[in-house]
Amino acid sequence: MKTYRRPSQRAALICPLCGAAETAFVYLDDRREYFRCRCCELVFVPASYFLSLPAERAHYDLHENDSDDPRYRKFLSRLVEPMLEYLRPGDCGLDFGSGPGPTLSVMFTETGWAMDIYDPAYQPDETVWRKEYDFITASEVVEHLHQPLAEFQRLWSILRPGGVLGVMTKRVQNLLAFESWHYKTDPTHVVFYSDATFHWLSDHLAGRLEIIGSDVILLHKS
Repeated sequence: MKTYRRPSQRAALICPLCGAAETAFVYLDDRREYFRCRCCELVFVPASYFLSLPAERAHYDLHENDSDDPRYRKFLSRLVEPMLEYLRPGDCGLDFGSGPGPTLSVMFTETGWAMDIYDPAYQPDETVWRKEYDFITASEVVEHLHQPLAEFQRLWSILRPGGVLGVMTKRVQNLLAFESWHYKTDPTHVVFYSDATFHWLSDHLAGRLEIIGSDVILLHKS
């Protein structure tokens, strides 16, 4: 794995998740630098590489996610199916980061669950933050968050006790594989989580962590 010696006078970057200053440079490609937090093991890019919301939306508009596409539905079912095991009659949910073509909300609605959607670029319905939900989904969105701790805390605050926050995101397996990892090539992906990162987050939120496969995380609220 390529690493580069950084200037000794460079100020330490603050981890955008846990707030620790114990971060270290780990990789440089032809577009961005990547750092890793020694506390929560989040890998992240400095804020100077963040895209504006219009630029992010222009990139998202290139995606071809169709709610009628059976392959896309099968992909999302990796999050839907384990969450269904915890839902109770009358539960209502929120799809956070629903994107230009909401599909998770459709899949839950089809199975009998009421859903709201929120997306800062496509469906910025601020009324959702004044409600409470029994379950919240965040599929392929947490890697885009510029302020991940603030967003997780905001979602946690509107999740009812006994509820579940379902996250779908690819996780960092090891730094040796990071150099060739396709997931980091998306310019809107700015934070990358590992198992250790989600353990830290679960402890911070006082939740119960459930890791399912390579890209599904459930955070249960007591």
